[in-house]
Amino acid sequence: MTPGPYTYLTISITSDERPRVNVGFYTPALRAVVRKLESGRPYLVLESDEAYVSISTTGAGPATANDVETARRIFDAAARYLADCERMHADQSADSDQLALPLGETAA
Repeated sequence: MTPGPYTYLTISITSDERPRVNVGFYTPALRAVVRKLESGRPYLVLESDEAYVSISTTGAGPATANDVETARRIFDAAARYLADCERMHADQSADSDQLALPLGETAA
């Protein structure tokens, strides 16, 4: 059984560590957008109806070389995620096509 869509949030706080917030989006209602402040500073937003996460430059200031590298890693990770989702979707479509064929027949 596949669970329905959801957003998952945990906050861990221990006496010897910094607090850690984990957000998991498992919903088709996820929105990913880039917005800009009047200053021109961009920020990446991932949000659902239940949660809002934004990513921007270090200290919300001018873009540093590290900020550019972080943006590049986000871009690369998103491209790999897209490729994996497209492959998985194609595999699932092929599997469902095979299930729809009469017994003993194969897809062309």
